[in-house]
Amino acid sequence: MSRAHAQDTATQALPMRLFRGAQDRRHAKELQDQLELIETGLMENLAFASPVADAPARYLMEAGGKRVRPMLTLLASELGDGPNELVRRAAQAIEMTHLASLYHDDVMDDAKLRRGVPATQTVWSNSVAILAGDLLFARASSLVSGMGEEAIVLQAKTFERLCLGQLHETVGPQDDDDAIAHYIQVLADKTGALIACAARMGVMFGHGPAEYADPVMEYGERIGVAFQLVDDVIDLSPKKDRTGKRAGTDLRAGVATLPLLLLRERAAAGDAADSELLAGIETGVAAIAEGADPGVLDPEVEALRAHDVTRETEAAARRWAHEAVEALEPLPKSPVKRALERMADSIVNREG
Repeated sequence: MSRAHAQDTATQALPMRLFRGAQDRRHAKELQDQLELIETGLMENLAFASPVADAPARYLMEAGGKRVRPMLTLLASELGDGPNELVRRAAQAIEMTHLASLYHDDVMDDAKLRRGVPATQTVWSNSVAILAGDLLFARASSLVSGMGEEAIVLQAKTFERLCLGQLHETVGPQDDDDAIAHYIQVLADKTGALIACAARMGVMFGHGPAEYADPVMEYGERIGVAFQLVDDVIDLSPKKDRTGKRAGTDLRAGVATLPLLLLRERAAAGDAADSELLAGIETGVAAIAEGADPGVLDPEVEALRAHDVTRETEAAARRWAHEAVEALEPLPKSPVKRALERMADSIVNREG
């Protein structure tokens, strides 16, 4: 798939999955048109006069993406008057912040692929990737700076949570921390916070009732956690054509995911088979770090994918998505509310 086609697909697939019936399909087309306006605005705002900055700054945006955050901003705005210029600007700022965080994440994780293309630092360098992310953060701040004090404060607090989440992930749980609770908090900070911000800005700039802001924010944070837990399952999937990554990419890199944390918990409880699998994973990860072929972990990746801890992770993702939908209880029944419910469902049922 070409990068241009991937970009077109991003503005088409999600709206059509969230609405059903003839009237809802017209609604979906209107949202698709709004997403295309946001895409155009992103391209304009990620353009730099310097060619040294322009290519890397556009790189991940042009690779496509699901555009979950802009879509959520648009949907939340329809709890009020609907999309307008400020709603679209907020959606662009949120997506730029998300893209910026991906540049930094890939450097810290030494990732090789992102969205099916080589990670930015493998095309240029770590320094260029970090600076490209910084440029996007700066552009996002510039967009928000003219949108009022409440938006500025919300963006700043969200950015703080992104940084804290990344810091806590990098340092890891402390001796008195519960490893799984620590992990879930990292997901809430790194992913949930920005999705929650996207939802709240939609209500704010769509002039929706103030009492809807907190429920959609809670919804956004919870679907963010669900999204990442599904990613933990997808990481073990052999469907490289769908995910753009080799099965077990995170596992081979030594990244802690919920299936691995649950396996450690079971091994610590004395289960011999789980202890043996965990030992095999740790030995393989150490060998890969020393230069061994990543294929050395293929049997362990398959064993973990088939293990009950992966089904437990899927169940946890569904619980978070269910709680997200429950948070919407104060909202009146409407096509928008139904679309938000379907968005939660589409997140936990996706395959890539």
